[in-house]
Amino acid sequence: MSKIDLTQYQTLIFDCDGVILNSNKIKTQAFYDVSKIYGHKPAQTLKDYHIQNGGISRYKKFEYLLTEILQKPIETQELNSLLSSFSKKVKNALLICEIAKNIKELRDKTKHAKWLIVSGGDQAELREIFKQRGLDGYFDGGIFGSPDDKITILKNEKNKCNIIGKSLFIGDSMYDYQAATTMHMDFIFLSKWTELKNWGNKFPNNSCVDLSSLLD
Repeated sequence: MSKIDLTQYQTLIFDCDGVILNSNKIKTQAFYDVSKIYGHKPAQTLKDYHIQNGGISRYKKFEYLLTEILQKPIETQELNSLLSSFSKKVKNALLICEIAKNIKELRDKTKHAKWLIVSGGDQAELREIFKQRGLDGYFDGGIFGSPDDKITILKNEKNKCNIIGKSLFIGDSMYDYQAATTMHMDFIFLSKWTELKNWGNKFPNNSCVDLSSLLD
């Protein structure tokens, strides 16, 4: 498939996990490990739910664990404990996992465009990870994440005129695609690190471009 012309876009919006960082499997395993205190079956159910709902925040997923899988009311202390355990498990791994190649070359190619991260990951955690890994400087439009969902973030940043002109969302999940189409943005699906199964059958014809990496 021919490469898309990235120079036509004034704003490039990137998901993080599976796009900038090879971190999908890290987080998938962490969801299982953190929730296995309730037993293997609830932990496996949450893990499967996470894979099927890539791009949605950990806040929503642990709420789903409590209310839908365990059928219990949400207690703030319990939810916060799960979130804290999850963050501890993933943080160190995010500091050493693989970074998508050619980020600098892509940035040089699109100097005219504003770059943003819009992720389901925790916003404070993302900003710290990107700073420590020397990636934050590429994203002049900012690094955004949960607890706000992606559509809310996109709407907010568009209202602030932080997202301008023709915009492209680069992601690896159905939720990324849904967020992009909701906001009338073009979309690129990255297959290299995705955990979305049978992704080739998920999208309408000509709705996305399959790229194995950002410049390949």
